Amino acid sequence: MTKDTKRKPGTPGAFSRWMQHRMNARMARKVRKGRGEFMGMDVLILSTKGRQSGQQRETPLAWFADGEDSRLIVASGGGTQNPDWYMNLMAHPDEASIELPNGETQPVKPVALQGDEREEGWHLIATAQPRIAKYQSKSDRKYPVVRLTPR
Repeated sequence: MTKDTKRKPGTPGAFSRWMQHRMNARMARKVRKGRGEFMGMDVLILSTKGRQSGQQRETPLAWFADGEDSRLIVASGGGTQNPDWYMNLMAHPDEASIELPNGETQPVKPVALQGDEREEGWHLIATAQPRIAKYQSKSDRKYPVVRLTPR
């Protein structure tokens, strides 16, 4: 039995995780060099504390403006479970920060939107990037929408 066969159903395999880590590192380098856009979406680097390891984790994510100070992010992805970054963010919300292409690092307060607020946020995201709505239509889980506001 290989290591991959022991993974939880709906989670990526070893190759997918390796590829995602490589792509995340590459995108983080681009953001740090001031190029904060990918496939027509603005990108930031979300810094979280690992819920099990306690280690610092960085994840490049698309973000969407929500008012003057707030940003929306969506926990999308092809799996049946929420991404690790989302689970880490919700486990340690006081440890979260974002890094923007201009080099600014900012502590943030994450709030997972619920009800009408979630639907409004989702509409804003899906209108700005219809491909995300397409991903959602192929998933059995409802993608969480998180508002990040400066702390």
